[in-house]
Amino acid sequence: MSIKPLADRVVITMVEAEETTKSGIVLPGSAQEKPQVAEVKAVGPGTEEVKMEVKVGDKVLISKYAGTEVKIDGIEYTILKQSDILAIVE
Repeated sequence: MSIKPLADRVVITMVEAEETTKSGIVLPGSAQEKPQVAEVKAVGPGTEEVKMEVKVGDKVLISKYAGTEVKIDGIEYTILKQSDILAIVE
């Protein structure tokens, strides 16, 4: 099954957070923050007012509590508006 977003919506998957700090300290799940970096999986066509600026495969920085989480075929996706994307990570 594939997801085709409508209007100015984008489908993303979250990038896994590191479980160990650079200094080697292992963080328990409760101490980890929700990751804010995601990979774009699908992009809607946009609207007359909103031109889509992201494309499939882009790594993006998103608002902390943005979007709606859905699970399809065992994979967790988040669907959000392009305006909830803060930046493209290069």
